[in-house]
Amino acid sequence: MAVPVFCNVCFCEPRKPTPRFSLTSCGHVICEICLQKGKKDECLICRTPCRTLFLSKQTNPDIQSLFMGIDTLCKKYSKEITQISEFQEKHRKHLLAYHRQKTVKLEESLKKATQQMHQIQCMKPPEQTTQLPFSSTSRNPLSNPSRKQNGYSSCSFHPSHPSTSE
Repeated sequence: MAVPVFCNVCFCEPRKPTPRFSLTSCGHVICEICLQKGKKDECLICRTPCRTLFLSKQTNPDIQSLFMGIDTLCKKYSKEITQISEFQEKHRKHLLAYHRQKTVKLEESLKKATQQMHQIQCMKPPEQTTQLPFSSTSRNPLSNPSRKQNGYSSCSFHPSHPSTSE
């Protein structure tokens, strides 16, 4: 049900023939007859400076919506909100697909680079390790020996497989 329109001064309602109604910038509705009785550019209700706009079928839809019933407004805006939501969701999915594809390519590049580094390390000649006089292993005789202390690096000739957590 639409909001009833009435003059906020004399409380008359629209009828045929009817005076035109105006909406003030301060939010009051005043009929043409009462508007002529008041001061120009001043609200008859709150006495503040204001502008007036005649209400008609050509009035801005945003202003017309002030006089629509809540159920009508809900239906109207529900449709608009649904369209906006679908539009935004479509674009979010498109962006997500782009980032997923980019992530897959980066993971493939990382895997190749890791395999290449592993192959290069396996080709290196074994390095001689010399212990420094004050290294941690000379201070702590119970420490674990380095994996290269035997003169050989631990390389497997199988490609590494990164775990799913990487």
